[in-house]
Amino acid sequence: MSASGVADAVREGAVDRLRPKLMTVLTIILGLAPILWSSGTGADVMKRIAAPMVGGMVSSTLLTLVVLPAVYLLWRNWQVGRVRAAEPATAGSPT
Repeated sequence: MSASGVADAVREGAVDRLRPKLMTVLTIILGLAPILWSSGTGADVMKRIAAPMVGGMVSSTLLTLVVLPAVYLLWRNWQVGRVRAAEPATAGSPT
C-alpha cells in the first residue's frame, strides 16, 4: 500500500464516520440543552452535571473526527515507509 492509498483510506473512513458521530453528539447535546438553560429548583446541581457532559461530547467528536485519523495516518505512513526501506535489502538476496 502506498502513502496516497493510506491517505485515501483514512479520508474515506473519516467521512464514513462523520454522519453517525454528529447525529449522536447533536442528539445528546440537544437533550442536555434544556438542563443547561434551566433556572428552577435543582438547576444549579443539574448544570454541574450537564456541562461536563457537553464538553465531553465536543471533545470526543474532535478526537474521533480529527485527532485519531491524523495519528493513524502518521503511524501507517511510518509503517509503510519502514516496509519500503526494508524491501530493497531483501529483494536482491538469494533464496
